[in-house]
Amino acid sequence: MTAPTPRPNIVMILTDDHASHSISSYGSVINRTPRIDEIAENGWLLENCFATNALCSPSRASILTGTYSHVNGVTTLLTHIDASQPTFVSQLRDAGYRTGIVGKWHMGDGEGHDPQGFDYWDVLIDQGEYFNPRFLSKDGVRIVEGYATDVITDLSTAWVESLEGDAPWCLLVYHKAPHRPWEPDEKHAGMYSEPIPVPSTFFDDHEGRSASTKRATMRIAEFLATEDLKQEVPAGLTYGQMALWKYQRYLEDYLACVASIDDNVGRLTDWLRARGEFDDTLMMYSSDQGFFLGDHGWFDKRFMYEEALRMPLLLSYPRALSGGNLHSGIVTNVDFAQTILDAASVEHHPRMQGRSFWGDMTGVDSNPPAEGVYYRYWENDDINHRAPAHYGYRDDRYKIIYFYNDGLGVPGSGRFNYPPEWEMYDLNTDPEELVNVIEAPDYREVRTRMTQALWQAQAAVGDIPHAGQPRPTGML
Repeated sequence: MTAPTPRPNIVMILTDDHASHSISSYGSVINRTPRIDEIAENGWLLENCFATNALCSPSRASILTGTYSHVNGVTTLLTHIDASQPTFVSQLRDAGYRTGIVGKWHMGDGEGHDPQGFDYWDVLIDQGEYFNPRFLSKDGVRIVEGYATDVITDLSTAWVESLEGDAPWCLLVYHKAPHRPWEPDEKHAGMYSEPIPVPSTFFDDHEGRSASTKRATMRIAEFLATEDLKQEVPAGLTYGQMALWKYQRYLEDYLACVASIDDNVGRLTDWLRARGEFDDTLMMYSSDQGFFLGDHGWFDKRFMYEEALRMPLLLSYPRALSGGNLHSGIVTNVDFAQTILDAASVEHHPRMQGRSFWGDMTGVDSNPPAEGVYYRYWENDDINHRAPAHYGYRDDRYKIIYFYNDGLGVPGSGRFNYPPEWEMYDLNTDPEELVNVIEAPDYREVRTRMTQALWQAQAAVGDIPHAGQPRPTGML
């Protein structure tokens, strides 16, 4: 009789604002990430993984709880989590796993908001600091000297080293980097001094797109400040020259922060191998959403456009999964929880949404693939980035977006209100999303189908349409 496969240990590495197009296995032309790539070489790369709300706190809540923002309650940066709700971590703990989290929590702190369901938690306060970061644990606040990316790795491995016995463990290694203000450590600072390629949409004028898009205050040329750039802009530059100069400064620091992450992913991989546990560990690498790296002239995220919507996701578990595989189906951050639980042979909580994609990789008991992804950004922001509230639906070819432009009383939402607007894109003919075809006669039937699909997808997850959205044609 063959001995049963032991339940895997689990290491989830989550970074903040790491765009997939700055990972070489996703085709980056601006940097190389060999140690992150190594995860996919030993397992799977998920080509079409998407955030259901491209903002840090909401995405983290969806990953943890396996639910959409309107269910877990974390819709904006100011709506903190009720940490008592069931999560994949609490399910694992109830099933005998030792559970820990180190690094960026960013879903509120204090009674009711501090991590729950963890045997060990040691988290940054709010966004956290790059150098000599403050950590909050059950024992209170302390400063740990060093660079945050290194410190988080050190504390993570130290916790596992302290464990006794053979029960499996789950460790969340949640980095601050590469979040703004993009402060590299000494080892990596200056490593991108050569000119960094500029995206083809860098000078996008947003012609033909909605006014909602044009109002966003996310242009690198105008809205990256001296504290982001760490030096004054040289005098005498034209607008275009200034934009390109700021882009280079921004990307130099951003990519150096990514390089430190890559090194520390390698440290974790080497550590697991040295312990003889790499083959028996489900190792995952992701980010809470994507990020604009000069695409459309922007930095930041929030919008439903591809660069912000798309999340990197690479995973390995050599004992159960072969290496060098590509998953091209649609998955979302809401799907992570059930997938992890399936890998550990632990029951899902009935409250969880989405679908497990574990069967897609093992070929066992696979559910029908998702036809598309429902997205909603709630934070109608009139203070920082002026990104309007919107929701939408993306399938394997088309994307439709409804900018409803008010926060419906959501805490943290802004005060501005503008008329609602629609956008739609054909991702086959226009992958850079430069041509809004919502009014194009040739796409009339597609528009009807996509407005219906959006309505149905919204209902399927239990969300409520904005009062200003008309019922789609043909819907009862």
